[in-house]
Amino acid sequence: MSDLVRWFVWVGRAEGASLLLLWFVAMPLKYGAGIVEPVAWFGWAHGVLFIMYMVALGSVGRALALSWSSLATGFAASLLPFGTIWYERRFT
Repeated sequence: MSDLVRWFVWVGRAEGASLLLLWFVAMPLKYGAGIVEPVAWFGWAHGVLFIMYMVALGSVGRALALSWSSLATGFAASLLPFGTIWYERRFT
C-alpha cells in the first residue's frame, strides 16, 4: 500500500469516527441534556476532517486515475456512518 493510500485510509477512518461521535455523542448531549459545547468542538473537528478527506480523495483519485463515479461514491460514503471504511476496502 502506498503512502498516499495509507494517508487516505487514515483520514477516512478519522472522518468516519468524528461523524459517529458527532451523531451519537454530541448531538444527544445537545438535544437530550441541553449541553451545547460538545457540538461546537465535535462539529469543528468533523468539518476539518471532512475537508481533509475530500483532499485525500481527490489526491488518490488523481494518482490512481479513478473515474468520476468512483469519486462520487467516495463522497457519498463520507456522508454515511462506516461509509468511509466500506469505501476504503477497494484500496486495501
